[in-house]
Amino acid sequence: MLLTVGISDMKISSNPEDVLVTYSLGSCVGIAIYDPLQKIGGLIHCMLPLSKVDLEKAKDVPYMFVDTGLPLMLQTLFNMGADRKRLVAKVAGGAVLLDDNGMFRIGERNHIVVRKLLWKNNILISSEDVGGTLARTMYLHIIDGKTMIKSAGKEYEL
Repeated sequence: MLLTVGISDMKISSNPEDVLVTYSLGSCVGIAIYDPLQKIGGLIHCMLPLSKVDLEKAKDVPYMFVDTGLPLMLQTLFNMGADRKRLVAKVAGGAVLLDDNGMFRIGERNHIVVRKLLWKNNILISSEDVGGTLARTMYLHIIDGKTMIKSAGKEYEL
């Protein structure tokens, strides 16, 4: 079953028939995390790097921000039996869109915060497709952890 992860949303599944998908990763960042032994995985779509810009919003919608959403996703995976040592992390998005003069650098900042948080949790990124100027769609297949990217009419494995 195709499960859509909306903007500022997160889904986790251990059903081998599920495929998690998130669309329109522009400056937003998508993070797929998978435990190959437990066959459990999650996908999150974060808009902004740091929750300090709106702490009230972060309480209501923690997945909007990398610094609040990613730790919640990891904790949920751990609570469901995932093991930190086995986790495979893949990242997509972080593009430069609607920021012609590079003033905000939201995509770049999202990517930096993801890398820092995963590093602090001893989780290495196994592959990523970040930056550039194109939006991406990201898929996580729960049966095997395969992560696919669709962008500009092309589809490839991450």
